[in-house]
Amino acid sequence: MKKKILVINVNWIGDVIFSVPAIKALRSHYPDAHIACLVLARCEEVLKENPYINEIIVYDERGKHRSLWAKVRFVRYLRKKRFDEVYILHPALKRAMIGFLAGIPKRIGYNTKRRSFLLTNAVLPPDVLLHKVDYFLYLLAACGIESAERTCEFFLSGEDIAAAERILDKAGMKGADFVLLNPGGNWLMKRWPSINFSRLADRLIEQNGVKILIAGARKDQGLAQEIKSKMKNKPVLVTGTTSLHELGALMKKSLCVVTADSGPMHISAGVGANTIALFGPTSSQLTGPLGKGKTVILQKNVDCEIPCYDSDCGNNRCMLEITVDEVYEETCKFLR
Repeated sequence: MKKKILVINVNWIGDVIFSVPAIKALRSHYPDAHIACLVLARCEEVLKENPYINEIIVYDERGKHRSLWAKVRFVRYLRKKRFDEVYILHPALKRAMIGFLAGIPKRIGYNTKRRSFLLTNAVLPPDVLLHKVDYFLYLLAACGIESAERTCEFFLSGEDIAAAERILDKAGMKGADFVLLNPGGNWLMKRWPSINFSRLADRLIEQNGVKILIAGARKDQGLAQEIKSKMKNKPVLVTGTTSLHELGALMKKSLCVVTADSGPMHISAGVGANTIALFGPTSSQLTGPLGKGKTVILQKNVDCEIPCYDSDCGNNRCMLEITVDEVYEETCKFLR
């Protein structure tokens, strides 16, 4: 009978992409196993088309699994699947509780949040800060599953590529060379000023003859409009109109992606796109992109502690000191 393995994953797009090397290591170690991955609804699409897993299980804790009774039903559902072991990448006590209540005999996770009593293999976290990819791999290594593969992958189907081509065709950009801008970030301190994106886009259009595509989440539509309003030339906006896989396919077809530190940055790296990542208050050493393509990380030393989570920072120097000139110069290296 095939071994049945559950991976309880983390909450954010970028972090789920960081988990892919660990999932790949599990697949390599257990080539015939049935490997399922539990993710939140917002991250389900991240693992779609991933060849290392057999099943995606969506845990909708803020939706249909929000009530206590719905959680009980969900745990019963997991019990019926009779998993042999679970790797709990998520650090929370509640995620370890899911594995425990689901009756999974072997439960592996970090000894965090005072949850060791719920685990059969409680691994002490590393005593040095590691990149998130290495943090997940360290957990597996403690169980004898070694891997040196750190490449994060985001998988696309032929239909995803076709959908991107239809989007470009509709925008009048079929066959055009373009640079994709992803200006959004999940908090303001991670964002490069909108006027800088406007100036960069105008310069690329006027001096290099490329098209500009601005993408991102629905919440970034106002930001995209702001960038467009400050430009002399007009970009194409697809912000908030694409799926994650359509966005990934557009990134793959671009000459280069200029992006803030965000989930889409990791999608860009994961599909192998040329990626220029603009880092400010977050640490590229801990959460920088580790994809298949060429990546340039621009980050300034402004004598602040990194990572910094001061949402009330009065000057945001770490982002302001990245100049339009240097982003333009790095972008030009990827232009044909």
